[in-house]
Amino acid sequence: MHLRLGKHTLNLSQPQVMGVLNRTPDSFSDGGAFMDFDAALRRVRDVVREGAAIIDIGGESTRPGAEAVSAQQELDRVVPLIERLRGEIDIPVSVDTGKPEVMRAAVAAGAGMINDVYALRQPGALETAARLGVPVVLMHMQGEPRSMQQDPHYRNVVAEVRQFLLERVRACEAAGIPRARLLIDPGFGFGKTLEHNLELLRQLHALTEVDLPLVVGLSRKSSIGKLLGGVPAHERLFGSIAAAVVAVMNGTSIVRAHDVKPTVEALKVAAAVRAGGCYNFPA
Repeated sequence: MHLRLGKHTLNLSQPQVMGVLNRTPDSFSDGGAFMDFDAALRRVRDVVREGAAIIDIGGESTRPGAEAVSAQQELDRVVPLIERLRGEIDIPVSVDTGKPEVMRAAVAAGAGMINDVYALRQPGALETAARLGVPVVLMHMQGEPRSMQQDPHYRNVVAEVRQFLLERVRACEAAGIPRARLLIDPGFGFGKTLEHNLELLRQLHALTEVDLPLVVGLSRKSSIGKLLGGVPAHERLFGSIAAAVVAVMNGTSIVRAHDVKPTVEALKVAAAVRAGGCYNFPA
């Protein structure tokens, strides 16, 4: 399976790593480290050198309890960087946003994919994505970032996440977005307890039955920290890698990662085991 993102094509028959760059002052994992433009550029270059197949750039924190930012703030944080990267790096850029105006400006600046934690449920987002013609990641979230972790509850988390994603896929198809441009994300940590996250990870195969590429973001999440005895985000590397390997063995196509090089190396091994042979990631 291949995914077309502008001039780039991702081979999703093997797991790929999506590097994460948050240009926000309040990210749960890197807390403002890349607000400086030059620091953000260095981060992008590092991600490319370490083997990421795609980089995901966001300008609004979606951590639990995070405050919303204006569209203009988000535009100021992501669009100049995407414009700068257009001729500088040879991997596609994804924009992490739910705002239609940011989607439009980011794609015009060179972004080749939209990664939306709201699954195109914000007013105008569905129609905008259909017009832009780029791939879209549809993520499940119970509630919204400001309150999603206050009291998450499900009767059957796997079935409910799967049903939500199927409904969003149908909505996209009805709006004119073909399945070939859709990816799904179960939204680990977005309105889910530790137990919910573990159950989803165990049963990811139920989501692969939707027959769309699966994107997973477990890197440095609070669930990893809880399993490791409450360690802070920057000490969750090994737990994050373990979760990424489990996700890939259960059918994940794209893994979002803060620590790109070790994740790429771990997934080389997982890919070889899953395929029954050896796989050489592109240099």
